[in-house]
Amino acid sequence: MKPIKVGLLGLGTVGGGTANVLARNAAEIARRAGREIRVTHAATRDLNPDVNTDGIDVCDDAFAVVNNPDIDIIVELIGGYDPARQLVLQAIENGKHVVTANKALIAMHGNEIFEAAQKKGVMVAFEAGVAGGIPIIKALREGLAANQIEWLAGIINGTGNFILTEMRDKGRDFEDVLAEAQALGYAEADPTFDVEGIDAAHKLTILASIAFGVPLQFDKTYTEGISKISREDMNYAEQLGYRIKHLGVARKTDKGIELRVHPTLIPERRLIANVDGVMNAVLVQGDAVGPTLYYGAGAGAEPTASAVIADIIDVARTMTVDPDNRVPHLAFQPNELSDTPILPMDQIETAYYLRMQALDRPGVLAEVTQILGEQGISIEAMIQKEPAEGKSIASIIMLTQRVVEHQMNEAIRRIESLDVIDGDVTRIRLEQLDK
Repeated sequence: MKPIKVGLLGLGTVGGGTANVLARNAAEIARRAGREIRVTHAATRDLNPDVNTDGIDVCDDAFAVVNNPDIDIIVELIGGYDPARQLVLQAIENGKHVVTANKALIAMHGNEIFEAAQKKGVMVAFEAGVAGGIPIIKALREGLAANQIEWLAGIINGTGNFILTEMRDKGRDFEDVLAEAQALGYAEADPTFDVEGIDAAHKLTILASIAFGVPLQFDKTYTEGISKISREDMNYAEQLGYRIKHLGVARKTDKGIELRVHPTLIPERRLIANVDGVMNAVLVQGDAVGPTLYYGAGAGAEPTASAVIADIIDVARTMTVDPDNRVPHLAFQPNELSDTPILPMDQIETAYYLRMQALDRPGVLAEVTQILGEQGISIEAMIQKEPAEGKSIASIIMLTQRVVEHQMNEAIRRIESLDVIDGDVTRIRLEQLDK
């Protein structure tokens, strides 16, 4: 059987890792795929000398690779929205299968891309787009296909997890750890996508679509970053038996689907609360299987290349299969996607961690608890820290029971308007992740 010819778009970190692993493990990969997989062409602006390009025709024109009639599979590893979108759509129009690690592209333009691929009878595979080398998409789309997915929660951005781990373990400030993450190459010069949750929201959008059979809806994903988390919050959470993680949460309810990324308190006994450093993990609750946890490297050259090549092998295995019998892009048949609504954030129900600075005088706590009570909010636990010597401001930390977000919004607004409260109330959502 003739070899499958692959065109790589991008030979950076992931593209270089893909080329190297394909070359190093060529024989093993051929045994698994049933035929040889060979990278014949690649496009890159800067050629890394550490990348094995033996036998590869390297150029700087990605469209020339996409339009080459000899290539069977296009692997898009450029990233970003454009020109990646045009390249992928052109590859599909040319009748080529596509493999990509581009979560932003899939989250934003996946509906359009999958529709085009369906019409042309080609595959678009994107395992590497979420959680690097962890096969979470395959698990949701195939391994858990018998289940109704009830909810999933994931640490799906390694940079944010590294920052929060350092803050907790070493008592460091956010800005200090962010600078180190940039120096280590974990964070970009502009870290907005990582620390403000945009990267995680791209990934959560994809996971939710596969889990619940709904179209991709990135614009409806609530996104909140970690830049306002302080050392004090990390310490108080620990005292209360919790850890703060930047979590992506998707949950199906009777009213609709929750789709949200934000800092979250998790009980310290949960396995996912103990995922540290740059590692990723996704916890999935299915009605038949119960909870399952997927853990591993969420980024890096070879871990991500592992997922890219797994997709290439999948495409190679199914190239002779009737297109209507392939695994659907978003797990459900295209005409079976549902219009279940995505819930606005103010309709989400969760528990909360609250921290406020208050004047140290009688009656203050009574005023705060009265407001919470009027909004139907019950207190689960509380810590009150006495003022530092010579100061008149005390810290009050509360954990609440579950309540709808709009009730908490109103309570915080009223608490912040009190003369006895100094500054804003810090609010971090809390999830038990037990049902």
